Amino acid sequence: MIKVLLADDHALVRAGLKQVLSNAGDMIVDGEAGNGAEVLEHIHNQEWDVVVLDMNMPGLSGIDLIKRIRQEKPQLHILVLSMHDEDQFAVRTLKAGAAGYVTKGSAPQVLISAIRRVASGGRHISRDLAERLVSDPGLSSGKPLHEQLSDREYQVLRLLASGMNMNLIAKELCLSPKTVSTHKYRLMRKLNVTSNTELMRYTWTEELFQ
Repeated sequence: MIKVLLADDHALVRAGLKQVLSNAGDMIVDGEAGNGAEVLEHIHNQEWDVVVLDMNMPGLSGIDLIKRIRQEKPQLHILVLSMHDEDQFAVRTLKAGAAGYVTKGSAPQVLISAIRRVASGGRHISRDLAERLVSDPGLSSGKPLHEQLSDREYQVLRLLASGMNMNLIAKELCLSPKTVSTHKYRLMRKLNVTSNTELMRYTWTEELFQ
């Protein structure tokens, strides 16, 4: 029997998911959590096969919670169940240590299959996401994404994180602003970020340059 910890801050959602999983026959929801603190309390007090984790809950949640769970219980399998499309969060959750990602719009059987797969030590990802993992050596190897950066790209990232604008970076590195812009574009693609805010969040999350 697969022992599942269900974490979602909406009681009605948990009730519905619990009913779906109880019909599977080979799994049991033996614990529920409505926030990150409750998740950590449950994993400290009991052993679980899979934690089905909502990305948005009060307090500690999302990527930070996934990383904390991995620190506390490295062998615990994490399946993210999110309202967000894969393009927005899936890659980051897998990089943080999740074993799979399912959207809340998926059919119940998809969730059941995903739980079975991650409980057995596998990963549950869509075909599109699998192709992205294959094409991204950082994700497929488990190495931090910033280790893919060239020396120059890493320099640009460091200066961006320090608060410099493009013109100042160009002056600092004796490059043209256009060349710096190219380096920034390339490093953002390698880090799977699409905005300056996401770029800064990555440097904070990875504790770079601190």
